[in-house]
Amino acid sequence: MIEATQVLPIWSLWWVWMAAALLLAIAEVVLPGFLALGFAVGAAAVGFFLIFAPTALGLPVLLALCAILALVTWLVLRRFFRLENGQVRRVRGDINRD
Repeated sequence: MIEATQVLPIWSLWWVWMAAALLLAIAEVVLPGFLALGFAVGAAAVGFFLIFAPTALGLPVLLALCAILALVTWLVLRRFFRLENGQVRRVRGDINRD
Protein backbone atom coordinates (compact mmCIF):
# COMPACT_ATOMS: atom_id res chain seq x y z
CA MET A 1 0.00 0.00 0.00
CA ILE A 2 1.19 3.50 -0.79
CA GLU A 3 1.56 5.84 2.17
CA ALA A 4 0.26 9.40 2.04
CA THR A 5 3.73 10.91 2.47
CA GLN A 6 5.26 8.95 -0.40
CA VAL A 7 6.03 10.93 -3.54
CA LEU A 8 4.88 9.19 -6.73
CA PRO A 9 6.31 9.66 -10.18
CA ILE A 10 4.04 11.47 -12.62
CA TRP A 11 3.21 8.32 -14.61
CA SER A 12 1.76 6.68 -11.49
CA LEU A 13 -0.92 9.34 -11.07
CA TRP A 14 -4.37 8.41 -12.33
CA TRP A 15 -5.30 11.89 -13.51
CA VAL A 16 -2.30 12.02 -15.86
CA TRP A 17 -3.58 8.94 -17.69
CA MET A 18 -7.12 10.35 -17.76
CA ALA A 19 -5.83 13.65 -19.19
CA ALA A 20 -3.92 11.72 -21.85
CA ALA A 21 -7.08 9.76 -22.65
CA LEU A 22 -9.03 13.00 -23.00
CA LEU A 23 -6.42 14.51 -25.31
CA LEU A 24 -6.37 11.36 -27.43
CA ALA A 25 -10.17 11.34 -27.61
CA ILE A 26 -10.11 14.96 -28.80
CA ALA A 27 -7.48 14.00 -31.38
CA GLU A 28 -9.80 11.21 -32.55
CA VAL A 29 -12.48 13.78 -33.34
CA VAL A 30 -10.01 15.77 -35.45
CA LEU A 31 -8.25 12.83 -37.16
CA PRO A 32 -10.11 10.42 -39.43
CA GLY A 33 -10.29 6.66 -39.13
CA PHE A 34 -10.08 5.43 -35.52
CA LEU A 35 -6.42 6.33 -35.16
CA ALA A 36 -6.40 7.53 -31.56
CA LEU A 37 -9.54 5.94 -30.13
CA GLY A 38 -7.83 2.69 -29.12
CA PHE A 39 -5.05 4.58 -27.37
CA ALA A 40 -7.62 6.77 -25.60
CA VAL A 41 -9.48 3.72 -24.31
CA GLY A 42 -6.19 2.10 -23.22
CA ALA A 43 -5.08 5.23 -21.36
CA ALA A 44 -8.48 5.57 -19.69
CA ALA A 45 -8.38 1.92 -18.61
CA VAL A 46 -4.93 2.41 -17.08
CA GLY A 47 -6.27 5.53 -15.34
CA PHE A 48 -9.19 3.57 -13.88
CA PHE A 49 -6.79 0.80 -12.88
CA LEU A 50 -4.67 3.32 -10.96
CA ILE A 51 -7.76 4.79 -9.28
CA PHE A 52 -8.98 1.46 -7.95
CA ALA A 53 -5.61 -0.23 -7.40
CA PRO A 54 -3.05 2.50 -6.63
CA THR A 55 0.21 0.63 -6.96
CA ALA A 56 3.68 1.91 -7.72
CA LEU A 57 4.12 0.18 -11.07
CA GLY A 58 6.92 1.23 -13.35
CA LEU A 59 6.47 3.17 -16.55
CA PRO A 60 7.26 0.18 -18.83
CA VAL A 61 4.55 -1.92 -17.18
CA LEU A 62 1.95 0.84 -17.47
CA LEU A 63 2.85 1.54 -21.09
CA ALA A 64 2.68 -2.16 -21.94
CA LEU A 65 -0.74 -2.41 -20.26
CA CYS A 66 -1.94 0.63 -22.20
CA ALA A 67 -0.60 -0.78 -25.48
CA ILE A 68 -2.23 -4.18 -24.94
CA LEU A 69 -5.59 -2.58 -24.12
CA ALA A 70 -5.27 -0.26 -27.13
CA LEU A 71 -4.61 -3.25 -29.40
CA VAL A 72 -7.61 -5.14 -28.03
CA THR A 73 -9.78 -2.04 -28.49
CA TRP A 74 -8.56 -1.59 -32.07
CA LEU A 75 -9.34 -5.23 -32.89
CA VAL A 76 -12.84 -4.93 -31.44
CA LEU A 77 -13.51 -1.68 -33.32
CA ARG A 78 -12.22 -3.21 -36.53
CA ARG A 79 -14.51 -6.19 -36.12
CA PHE A 80 -17.63 -4.09 -35.51
CA PHE A 81 -17.06 -1.28 -38.02
CA ARG A 82 -15.52 -3.11 -40.96
CA LEU A 83 -17.20 -3.39 -44.33
CA GLU A 84 -18.56 -6.82 -45.11
CA ASN A 85 -16.76 -9.18 -47.51
CA GLY A 86 -13.72 -6.94 -47.85
CA GLN A 87 -15.66 -4.34 -49.79
CA VAL A 88 -14.20 -0.95 -50.52
CA ARG A 89 -16.27 2.16 -49.99
CA ARG A 90 -16.27 4.22 -53.17
CA VAL A 91 -17.74 7.66 -53.68
CA ARG A 92 -19.01 7.95 -57.25
CA GLY A 93 -20.25 11.52 -57.25
CA ASP A 94 -18.88 14.81 -56.13
CA ILE A 95 -20.01 15.49 -52.57
CA ASN A 96 -19.72 19.24 -53.11
CA ARG A 97 -22.10 19.35 -56.07
CA ASP A 98 -25.69 20.49 -55.56
